[in-house]
Amino acid sequence: MRQVIMIDAVVIGRNEGVRLVACLESLKGRVRRIIYVDSGSTDGSVATAGTLGAEIVELDRTLPFTAARARNTGLKLLGEDSEFVQLVDGDCAIRDGWIDAAREYLMAHPRTAVVCGRRRERYPDTSLYNALIDAEWDTPVGAAKACGGDALMRMSALREVGFYRDDLIAGEEPELCVRLRHAGWNIWRLDEEMTWHDANITRFGQWWRRTRRAGFAFAEGAALHGAPPERHWVKETRRALAWGLVLPALIFLGAMITPAMLVLLMIYPAQVLRLSRRSGLVPAVFSVIGKFAEGWGVLEYGLTRLRGKNSGIIEYK
Repeated sequence: MRQVIMIDAVVIGRNEGVRLVACLESLKGRVRRIIYVDSGSTDGSVATAGTLGAEIVELDRTLPFTAARARNTGLKLLGEDSEFVQLVDGDCAIRDGWIDAAREYLMAHPRTAVVCGRRRERYPDTSLYNALIDAEWDTPVGAAKACGGDALMRMSALREVGFYRDDLIAGEEPELCVRLRHAGWNIWRLDEEMTWHDANITRFGQWWRRTRRAGFAFAEGAALHGAPPERHWVKETRRALAWGLVLPALIFLGAMITPAMLVLLMIYPAQVLRLSRRSGLVPAVFSVIGKFAEGWGVLEYGLTRLRGKNSGIIEYK
């Protein structure tokens, strides 16, 4: 007799509009329960989710919103009989066949806590930024260190490590995966289509804020798990600091004494040319520009720590 596996879904969102409709519709008939956790939407998302049959939770608006807090709220509503949970961001839609493939893998590999697949941008041709993000989602197949916001997870593993850290404003999945791997669990990237994602980034400012948030996440992740042997996001933090803050600061300070020091700025186009051999010219240009945004995010994290305050979410939509 075939074992019945209870699969539920937790969807989080904030002002996702029609994207949320697509997300919830993609889960219908594929999971037992759909819990939608809303982080202060003002666009009617809560009412929309209700009409589509989701169980709705609205987060207390007097406390800081984070994706981790929203996911934990939904996860803690699931009962002990919930074995697997599909985590989905409200701007994503599940692809046909994904949940079946992910469930089969988890059933066959009892020490795997998380399986993820290929997340694709729904409209990569709409903007250069969407195309860059689509390439970013193309991660290697096989054993992985981390997943993203969409993944099928084993509830017993999540309970063992205490779920997400509520206070992280970004990078919550990689941090969770660090703790899962330390507890002896595996993370696996399947060669399967998983979700459509709608980044909807059409302006440079949106891309800059998203990249700045990544820098903040790098610094916070390194502060939490940067010690050997994990060295979580230490290299990424150092690169952001070196290329985005320290090097330009030293060049401009030196130029105040010797203007000829400005010639050292040529190291940036040289870096673009070096990276372009591997990734192409446009991704290389944005990789180098992105270090300035990431560096700003690292600095922002450091200032937040010095002030002893929690940072608010960095939104880009």
